[in-house]
Amino acid sequence: MTTMDQITALCKRRGFIYPGSEIYGGFANSYTYGPYGTQLKKNIKNLWWSMFVERREDMVGIDGPILLHPKTWKASGHVDTFNDPMVDCKNCNARHRADHLVESKLDGSADGWSLEKLSNFIEQEQIKCPKCGQREFTDARQFNLMFQTQMAKTGSDSTAYLRPETAQAIFTEYKNVIDTMRVKVPFGIGQIGKAFRNEITPGNFIFRVLEFEQMEIEYFVHPDQWREHFDAWVALMYDWCEIIGLDREKIHELDVEGDALAHYSKKTIDFEYEFPFGIKELYGCAYRTDFDLSNHERESGKKLKWRDPATNEEYTPHVVEPTFGVDRTVLAVLSEAYQEEALEDGSARTVLKLKPVMSPVKVAVLPLMKKDGLPEKAREVLALVQAFGNCEYDQSGNVGKRYRRQDEIGTPVCVTIDYESLDDQAVTVRDRDTMAQERVKIDDLVSYLREKYFL
Repeated sequence: MTTMDQITALCKRRGFIYPGSEIYGGFANSYTYGPYGTQLKKNIKNLWWSMFVERREDMVGIDGPILLHPKTWKASGHVDTFNDPMVDCKNCNARHRADHLVESKLDGSADGWSLEKLSNFIEQEQIKCPKCGQREFTDARQFNLMFQTQMAKTGSDSTAYLRPETAQAIFTEYKNVIDTMRVKVPFGIGQIGKAFRNEITPGNFIFRVLEFEQMEIEYFVHPDQWREHFDAWVALMYDWCEIIGLDREKIHELDVEGDALAHYSKKTIDFEYEFPFGIKELYGCAYRTDFDLSNHERESGKKLKWRDPATNEEYTPHVVEPTFGVDRTVLAVLSEAYQEEALEDGSARTVLKLKPVMSPVKVAVLPLMKKDGLPEKAREVLALVQAFGNCEYDQSGNVGKRYRRQDEIGTPVCVTIDYESLDDQAVTVRDRDTMAQERVKIDDLVSYLREKYFL
């Protein structure tokens, strides 16, 4: 079974993800996407944008700011409700989620517990600090998860927040979109962007970090039709999981209920995935009702209702919100693709069996030697295959080792140029998954690759 240590080691070794600020000893829960990780992330975002925005007549996209007017977060409920229960260890000063400490003892959920109940349970059960092992904690208190910053202005309204979700930028621009674009309900607004949460206990590599990227949709519907749209989006989210290469059997649907629901939601389904560290939330689909638009209408004084041009009915649209974490998608895709295989000759190889659409490098072009016209011919082949996206030229070292390197970064196909290529104008095409090799004419190479890998 794949472990997180295997994933993190591969990511560092092959330039997918590095620890943040490593030359200074690292910076907790901060990571840098390396060259291959950046390309993988870009592939995910480009595919998502194409599938959910560009190819749909009922969708438009925006790119909203990270800093929004402070009243936005009061209207959205984040100032008052976006909190986690926190305790500090009196011995080592480590900060912990109180509900997580309780759940580790219960082996169950502590959702909805009061601060007093959490504190009493921790004390009565003599729960140990996960860091130092001592059993003395402060009383539980609420900790707001939004990062605050001060604007360069005077007065009482100088405090602003880094957005904890991308959704509110969509709601605050809803009026501009319906005023300037030819949209009509039902329609959606998509956005990809950074969000920031001052999590008390982030961890598990890039699964839970302080700054992360979301791919999010707010889909505006008639109040009486929310359920059919909700179900349709859930089905589309399963389609997405299949397209990016996730095993349907590893995805579990959790119907979030009661106090576990977000303050804005009447119904939420979490898509949970079998990560190497356990079954955890990957995506979510929420029915936000008219919570956001109604609150922003009240706080801003601006009319945010919709008038149906066909029926003249006026109403505040309700919202279905499919949300996809970019970083969690990267982690799920890597976890799904990672394999270690024993080969017939007694050796082993590590391989990322990524879907070609996900692969950071689409085709690797390898001249067998660095001389005798092979590099020049290889460059000609490289120019042909670059039509499929990011491709790589590699002439360093034994060709077998070059194959292994390409296997580890998930390149679906390698094209080798040898001495015979100069005579017969053909190349050897090696498949990543089967390691099978086939001789293909250079004139037929593009059509061959398109049909087999890149349709």
